[in-house]
Amino acid sequence: MLDIKLIRENPEKINELLKRRNPELSIDKILEIDAERRKIQTQADELRAKRKTESQKIGMMKKNGENTDAIQEEVRQLGDEVKALEEKQVELDNAQRDLLLRTPNIPDETTPVGQSEDDNPTVKTWGEPTKFTFTPKAHWDLCEEKGIVDFERGVKISQSRFTLYRGKGARLERAIIQFFLDLHTEEHGYEEILPPFMANARTMTGTGQLPKFEEDMYKCVDEDLYLIPTAEVPVTNIYQEEILNEDDLPKYMTAYTPCFRREAGSAGKDTRGLIRVHQFNKVEMVKLTTPETSKEEHEKLTQNAERCLELLGLPYRRVALCTADIGFSANKCFDLEVWLPSYNTYKEISSCSNFGDYQARRANIRYRNKEGKVQFVHTLNGSGLAVGRTFAAIVENFQQEDGTIIIPEVLRKYTGFDKI
Repeated sequence: MLDIKLIRENPEKINELLKRRNPELSIDKILEIDAERRKIQTQADELRAKRKTESQKIGMMKKNGENTDAIQEEVRQLGDEVKALEEKQVELDNAQRDLLLRTPNIPDETTPVGQSEDDNPTVKTWGEPTKFTFTPKAHWDLCEEKGIVDFERGVKISQSRFTLYRGKGARLERAIIQFFLDLHTEEHGYEEILPPFMANARTMTGTGQLPKFEEDMYKCVDEDLYLIPTAEVPVTNIYQEEILNEDDLPKYMTAYTPCFRREAGSAGKDTRGLIRVHQFNKVEMVKLTTPETSKEEHEKLTQNAERCLELLGLPYRRVALCTADIGFSANKCFDLEVWLPSYNTYKEISSCSNFGDYQARRANIRYRNKEGKVQFVHTLNGSGLAVGRTFAAIVENFQQEDGTIIIPEVLRKYTGFDKI
């Protein structure tokens, strides 16, 4: 959530930055409501002061034996006016908060300006796209041939875009999860977290899923609970409504969770295979930092995700998302895209975002610095990595002419086999 004080003091700059995202975005309505609610606040304060003064007169008048009916009626009317103003102020407060919750973060000055994902510049590549001496198969065909993912029965059990892993496929999926968790905890210094897989509306609001993206989430009927779309939600909110000490920062946390997304607006996209499904596994990295270190920590977090791909031997590229493509809550984001032969291009496998204090304001996560001043932390997160897409990339990039699939060496101690 944007800082209302920042909006008041820099309206032209905030509007300019928001319009880099979308020309239709504006904070003008927020400012209009803010001016009205502050005017009402002043009026209410003046009436309260007047009511207090008049109330004090009543005691003196009674002591002097004077009739107080008229002044008591005036005090009562003043009270009614104050109450009406207070109700109007609550109404305006709620309207302003709703607008702030629906307004995206302002992009960082270093975020490339663009109109669509086509304007995302590539800032790094690693490895070369896999070359084959035979015609490679798509992962969905290989998975069905090997019996390691049963797409048809997954749909039968649930609905479209749900999958069923079997045998060596299930073991490979589990191996990838364990490898990522071990790498992040043992080499990168993250604390492992196993959070709830359901979160309440307060928690969903804290990281920006509500109210903007409610249609993309699975909600429990008659309960204030949603299935989480990413571990970012519960892990970031561990410290909601808390004040940490500067010595506690930065906090590094990693978690495996299943993720649930209806993806209401994705009809017709990536309908085959494991790239776009409604339930998938992911290992997430989350950081809480001071404002002074968040940019440096963002780069480190992105490198942690890259390390996963490099150890697996999967070709990838890093792209900087432009202003039209960064996530709702982010001010800066790098996407890592892995090479997928079936698409003959790179596909996203991790988004590494810096949110500044945007999420921290929503979740009220603060820290006390060494001078004793309380301020908001900066939050960061990134996929480390999306497991199903890693599974698909391994199957496609390491397929052999004889039909076998070679398992990356770093996974073999977890799988117990070196090929499928």
